[in-house]
Amino acid sequence: MEFAQVNLPVGFLIWMMIIPMLIKIDFSALHQVKTHWRGIGVTLFVNWAIKPFIMALFGWLFLRHAFAYYLPAEQLDSYIAGLILLAAAPCTAMVLVWSKLTHGDPYFTLSQIALNDAIMIFAFAPIVGLLLGISSITVPWDTLLTSVALYIIVPVVLAQLWRTQLLKKGQAMFDIIMARIEPWSISALLLTLVLLFAFQGRTILEQPLIIAMLAVPILLQVLFIAALAYWLNRRVGEKHNIACPSALIGASNFFELAVATAISLFGLHSGAALATVVGVLVEVPIMLLLVRVMNSTKTWYEKPLRPELKT
Repeated sequence: MEFAQVNLPVGFLIWMMIIPMLIKIDFSALHQVKTHWRGIGVTLFVNWAIKPFIMALFGWLFLRHAFAYYLPAEQLDSYIAGLILLAAAPCTAMVLVWSKLTHGDPYFTLSQIALNDAIMIFAFAPIVGLLLGISSITVPWDTLLTSVALYIIVPVVLAQLWRTQLLKKGQAMFDIIMARIEPWSISALLLTLVLLFAFQGRTILEQPLIIAMLAVPILLQVLFIAALAYWLNRRVGEKHNIACPSALIGASNFFELAVATAISLFGLHSGAALATVVGVLVEVPIMLLLVRVMNSTKTWYEKPLRPELKT
């Protein structure tokens, strides 16, 4: 059940995942960017100038070298492509949860999410194409651009139209409808994971260490980006309730988009699809760990910098 290399049932499930979360995003919050420009700047810097390139580097180090002997040679390119897709899609909706757990500023979080979504429409495909090209992986531009349209542009437009109609009925009705459709996202995600692992079942059973090896560069990238963004926010003088969501937005991934694009580009059976699914499994526990670390280091974060360290 495919059309233009897009699996229709999985595509439908991806929309069910993405649209309820995108309805929460208020693009009118973009005007608040100027209020916390330093935190916004840090997040944009790590998201777009550091994160995808660090993941490509880690993929090259671990999958092409350290773990190459233990991985199927014909899937190496596909695994690295999956990691790049994961890192090139900064998190959107799930970051609202992480921000709340760290008592982050909700207005900053919302404006950063809206800005990231707007940038992703234009930056996702070029960055993925660049890094896949550097990694000597053939870039099917028609499928990549189709994926951007299907899994970013169309869902954003549909979600905002739906949001507008719901808000016309009042905030109370909006909250009631959101409570009803919110379970769609997790249900669709779980069903997609079941399908993906079913298609990847033989590989997982025959070589279970593949999951662990794919998790290594993902874990290192998340930890590195979170630490860098957290530290940079402290150096530029942002408050703790800005630094936490900034670092967590920088570290986490829009894995729904990554999974959808990997399926479109390389297929359900591909190593790229498996790599993005491993990203899903890794992200939740590692993000909860980061939440705990940031909450426990608030006292350290709020200590004034020594004069020689001030920017």
